[in-house]
Amino acid sequence: MRIGEAAGASGVSAKMIRHYEAVGLLPAASRRDSGYRDYGEAEVHALRFIRRARDLGFSLGEIAGLLALWADRGRASAEVKRLALSHVEALEEKARSLSAMAATLRHLAESCHGDGRPECPILEDLAGGPAQMSSRRST
Repeated sequence: MRIGEAAGASGVSAKMIRHYEAVGLLPAASRRDSGYRDYGEAEVHALRFIRRARDLGFSLGEIAGLLALWADRGRASAEVKRLALSHVEALEEKARSLSAMAATLRHLAESCHGDGRPECPILEDLAGGPAQMSSRRST
């Protein structure tokens, strides 16, 4: 099947399929006599694997490792589990960080009058606080 058909069957855009080939995540497709890329069910299955891994937030490097493990029928599932749990820890840390950012912004927004006056604690915080704002005005 051609790249558009592979994209439709896998849920991965043709542009991303080309990118995955370029970075070595997916082997370069064979070419038809016409020059069009030719994909089979194995490539579509790998693209679905990649798409699902991306949906779960794995990086391209991590996906390369997971693809290698997936292809290795002699793999130890302990290695796959270790990678998954490591990724869970990273996701949980990111969630904590995002939650802290949201709480800070919520607090700043609650501190802002949101009226016609120019004073704004949100901008003051982004600029490093009131002391830095006054020094910026004098320069």
